[in-house]
Amino acid sequence: MSVVTLRLDGELEKQLAQVSRKQRRTRSDIIREALRRQLALLRFEDARAQIKPLAAAAGYLTDEDVFRDVS
Repeated sequence: MSVVTLRLDGELEKQLAQVSRKQRRTRSDIIREALRRQLALLRFEDARAQIKPLAAAAGYLTDEDVFRDVS
């Protein structure tokens, strides 16, 4: 495992400390989970942007169009 230095403003540090105490988890664990979620979201957004032209060509212009056919 590698070490990364992270600078937080006072308010963010306060919120992180509160969540850490409340959940009885380390700050590092909470930060790792948040980073995993953010990276997954970025991968999803990238995949969505890549497939958007194909979806539009097939008539899927909104989320509702997709839900209509999947539901």
